[in-house]
Amino acid sequence: MYTNELWMKRIRNIIGLLGMILPWFCLLGYYVIYRSQSLPLTDAFPNSMSITYYVTPVLPMILTAAAIVLITYVGYDWRDRLVTTLSGVCGLLIVLFPCSDSNGVFQAAGIDRVAGYFQTPVAINGYIHNGAAIAFFVLLAVNSFFLFTLGDDQPTPEKKKRNLVYRICAIGMVLSMIVLAVPVDIPHKIFWVEAVALSFFGISWLTKGEFWLKDRQKV
Repeated sequence: MYTNELWMKRIRNIIGLLGMILPWFCLLGYYVIYRSQSLPLTDAFPNSMSITYYVTPVLPMILTAAAIVLITYVGYDWRDRLVTTLSGVCGLLIVLFPCSDSNGVFQAAGIDRVAGYFQTPVAINGYIHNGAAIAFFVLLAVNSFFLFTLGDDQPTPEKKKRNLVYRICAIGMVLSMIVLAVPVDIPHKIFWVEAVALSFFGISWLTKGEFWLKDRQKV
């Protein structure tokens, strides 16, 4: 019979795993469909993870699952619930309001001026999508740096190591967002930055779930 703590660790590991696999499943789905259907896209590699929305259902499937788990995540107190709920809402907004044009995907999919669940104008979708994505990673970084590191006054050696991992992951997510604003011409920069940020997100949550650095059992 599972205790509440064991159940929460499992939930955290699920969230971390979804974050880790999301960019690579998006890339795989995009490439497989690109190759199998000979889509008239400008590039076989997506400019961003978000643009795969128009080619493969992987992004809305995985991100929606992660968002729902975040929204329903209980945590230890109201701060956990607030930050994870807002993170989940931002994740849903990313899915409901897809990104603007890129890779020639709109033309290939026959999309004109509206897109998304609500069939809203593409320009409006872009603003909401980008704002939600930035808020999503900022909230995840706040959670990792400030909330995951809370704990006992006398932390175990493993807890100290986990706290270091949380802070590194939080800083990594923030730096990833900063890199997006730097005018450096890197092929498919947005995709790689998103992949790195999601990797930090996944590592942080897997660490919180004690997938690794688990406290040693007291004898």
